[in-house]
Amino acid sequence: MITAFLTFLFFFAIIGCVLYGRKLIRTEKVDAVFGNPERAKGGVHWVIVGSSFLLLVWLYYSWDIAKSFFPKSANELCQVGKVNESLLSLKYLFPINERQLKSTSVIETETENLNNIILEIKKSDKVSNRDKDKLIDFVIKTKNTIPLLTNEKLLSNETREQIRIIVEKINNLSKDFVRSDYPNESDEDKIKRIEASKEEGTWSASSTSVENTIEIPSIPKTKRGLKFQTAAFELNKISNEFFELRNHNQRYMTALESLKKEIKDYRSGLSSAEEISSSFAKDVLKIARRIEYASIFPPNTLNDMQASIVSFDKAQKKEQGGLRWVDVFLFPSGTIISSGPSCSEQGSGRWLPKPSDTVNKFALMLNPNVGFKQIPLIWYEMMDVSKIVGFILPDWIADVLPGKYPVHNEKGEIKPNFKSKVLSFVTGDFELFKIPIPTGHIWDSFLRVFLGLVAGIIVGVPLGLFMGLNRFAKGFFDPLIELYRPVPPLAWAPLVISVLGIDNLGKVFLLFMVSLSIMIISARAGASGTQLSKIHAAHSLGASKWQILRYVIFPNSLPEILTGIRVATGMCWGTLVAAEFLAGTTGVGFVENVAKKYFQYEVIWITIFIMGMLGLIFDITIRKIIDKTIPWRGKG
Repeated sequence: MITAFLTFLFFFAIIGCVLYGRKLIRTEKVDAVFGNPERAKGGVHWVIVGSSFLLLVWLYYSWDIAKSFFPKSANELCQVGKVNESLLSLKYLFPINERQLKSTSVIETETENLNNIILEIKKSDKVSNRDKDKLIDFVIKTKNTIPLLTNEKLLSNETREQIRIIVEKINNLSKDFVRSDYPNESDEDKIKRIEASKEEGTWSASSTSVENTIEIPSIPKTKRGLKFQTAAFELNKISNEFFELRNHNQRYMTALESLKKEIKDYRSGLSSAEEISSSFAKDVLKIARRIEYASIFPPNTLNDMQASIVSFDKAQKKEQGGLRWVDVFLFPSGTIISSGPSCSEQGSGRWLPKPSDTVNKFALMLNPNVGFKQIPLIWYEMMDVSKIVGFILPDWIADVLPGKYPVHNEKGEIKPNFKSKVLSFVTGDFELFKIPIPTGHIWDSFLRVFLGLVAGIIVGVPLGLFMGLNRFAKGFFDPLIELYRPVPPLAWAPLVISVLGIDNLGKVFLLFMVSLSIMIISARAGASGTQLSKIHAAHSLGASKWQILRYVIFPNSLPEILTGIRVATGMCWGTLVAAEFLAGTTGVGFVENVAKKYFQYEVIWITIFIMGMLGLIFDITIRKIIDKTIPWRGKG
């Protein structure tokens, strides 16, 4: 119900915002010409259009709209899939989905194979002329068995009768199938079916979900579904009955047995040196056996059967009614297919989790009592302030104080002194009061990116400015930076993690390396790109070097620096996920890596969404900083 409401909401939001945007364009100022940056400001309605369109596409291609408006459609299409699967083997015999009769295709293929064997026999210089004649005779006799199967006059009455019975069964099934009371289900069977379908569950979670291993309920839940399931069962029996049928008349069996005996006697009389001749004879025998087991009939024998299959196929498509249109319009890029008794999604709905299932899974992972691998995505824990004090203050503060640490007396008692009390303070070995501290996978990833990015900014920006203003710094540091900058972060990851460990230090240092090169290049480009006229003007006004750097060069470099921060943020997120893939026990990348191993597509999409949202938060924050700190950007 919620999905249906959201579908309408997104649809009307797109239409309404587009109309509003068009109206706004007509009332714009005349001086807001193309290329004016003012034209790109604002436009919240276009943000709504883009977001709504993206979510609507997700709802549509994940088949969540189909699940919302037609919750039983997947179960009914499952039964239709069973019918189509049963029909497929029978259709395969006729030029319905194929270009040729199956008999024609087999004859054409095996005749070509026999002709190829004749050419190989004639070309072989390891086979004597006598053996060549014998082998070619075997090929000709194998070819001659084919007309014994395709001759209408040689078809036995028993085979004709069996085909007639099969055709009659298909025709009767077609007549029964269109009846409104088909099948005649007893009240007891109906109750059993309903109870079994309740136990099986609903179309609510994909097969990758831990909670429910049923992807598509296979037990019919509707009258139409029961009709198709029953018809599929009957078709399977008819299909099995037909494929057990062989067009083996007496003349064919006599010729085949004679050919088999001749080849067997011929091969038993060959020596080990005549292995090539034996191999050719064996290949001919294989083809003779394939012809024997193939369903080869005279060309017009199965016409009635083909007509009956086409008639049933039309009837079953007609009985689908509106379900066919649901399948066409609400199941894009695929459908529900059947494989034996089970059914599954085939198409975009399989790898693109439904928003409703994803939201449910996300809510479950946000639950601090569940989380992912016993760790919540984002939560808090109460930490004593003393631990923070102990982390910030260095232990050597207590060591430099005069005096000694206390020593136990003869009674085994230890009396603290001032020096030991200071040590307890700087190490956090005391109790103060507790405050909430964020924790969880999201917080760990966020903190790693933040620390790596800040470290890269603190080191990279001054160094980049120095390189942009000093020829020695540029010449000395440029080769070092350009040596490691082109190397992909993933190439550094194994080395950094093996040296610094799999804990946070290794990951933060890797992110520091990623952001450092970007910030150096951005700051250097900003510093070297400062207009010379501005610097000369500052000199003429008596400004010192520090004042020129502070009031001219640094403000001129800020647009490049802040743009570099935006780029570095995205690079850090991509690198972090890869680092957590390689080695990690917490973090968004760790969650995605575990989900990948178990094909938990909902969790994978949740991690993608989390990374996107965190990256967006970073980017929006930086954009706000840009708007506040450098309002002159783009204005000369």
